[in-house]
Amino acid sequence: MEWQADGTVIARRPFGENGVIIEVLTAGQGRHAGLVPGGASRRRAAMLQPGSRLQLRWRARRDDQLGTFTAEPLRARAGLLADPLALSGLNAVCALLSFALPERDPHPRLAEQTEALLDAMESGGDWAARYLLWEMLLLDEMGFGLDLSRCAVTGAREGLAYVSPRSGRAVSRQGAGDWADRLLPLPALMGGAGDNRGRGLQEGLAITGHFLESRIAAELAGRRLPAARDRLMRRLLAAAEQG
Repeated sequence: MEWQADGTVIARRPFGENGVIIEVLTAGQGRHAGLVPGGASRRRAAMLQPGSRLQLRWRARRDDQLGTFTAEPLRARAGLLADPLALSGLNAVCALLSFALPERDPHPRLAEQTEALLDAMESGGDWAARYLLWEMLLLDEMGFGLDLSRCAVTGAREGLAYVSPRSGRAVSRQGAGDWADRLLPLPALMGGAGDNRGRGLQEGLAITGHFLESRIAAELAGRRLPAARDRLMRRLLAAAEQG
């Protein structure tokens, strides 16, 4: 068995004295692991850091084996390591991908948007809103997408102000009625009509965080979300308050 593709490292761990097992995200192969013989050497270790873009060849005698990678560097993304916020973002993205994605299950749209997000993080601009959209896409790819197109109660497309924590569907002010305090505020950042008063990012991340925890973590993984996401949330919200 053999395939070739470009991919981005999302996890690595030592194997034996000199080897390294890496997980990569590719458009065609999804999240895929393999052994890099000699990957623990100083020269190779720098190339195999999370976020690095590689040209890969995977080989195994059978499809169900771990297999080995031959890897050549395409892009180091060193800028992610120089910025503490971007590094937190990288760690959260890689941890969530490794946590949520079934191995060898292709998600080309998610792979494409992950590359775009990492590029935005490395550029040093404001990428917080893009990250929120990326979490929404991750939920969608895992089968738990939010429906924010119309009110789940009235069918209206205007005045959407909340999200149901059970169904993930939008609810208008009129449709919410006495249940409003049990719903999640829908920020303008996600198409809501409410006055967020600077809390749009916080409210948006609260929505995606709720469904990442209650759907992917509880239903699929049976364990809590990676701590790397919590660390990123604290940094993003602190940066938003300072800005």
